[in-house]
Amino acid sequence: MRLRTEMPEFEGATEWLNGEVSKDQLVGDKPTLVHFWSVSCQLCKDAMPNINQFRDDYKDELNVIAVHMPRSEKDLDVDQIKEVAAEHEITQPIFVDNKHTLTDAYENQYVPAYYVFDAEGKLRHFQAGGDGMKMLTKRVNRVLGK
Repeated sequence: MRLRTEMPEFEGATEWLNGEVSKDQLVGDKPTLVHFWSVSCQLCKDAMPNINQFRDDYKDELNVIAVHMPRSEKDLDVDQIKEVAAEHEITQPIFVDNKHTLTDAYENQYVPAYYVFDAEGKLRHFQAGGDGMKMLTKRVNRVLGK
């Protein structure tokens, strides 16, 4: 996805965990962080405490949505996704993307991957990899006008 591209619709989920959201509920409200992760990704699990802290610190100013992107057949097990999500305290809505519908809409190839959209739903920042929480924080604060 290119910067300033509009947020894709949240369509084609295999299942939603922790509640379901739509693009209409997010755009016009406040900025949104969409993060892609996978149960087979150790970097994702290592980054999860930082994402959870981020989610909690910005709960009144930022929407946080998780997208589970399977990397292999093994990753398609929804029970395992639920188990890992509970283990790592992922309480935000999780879009289970077993058909790669949203992954393809984002043209995403990485986990973990982070997309920051402004309140109008335009992409303002993208980054991939387990490190870089300082950069992510900086970009979110910029979108929040801090």
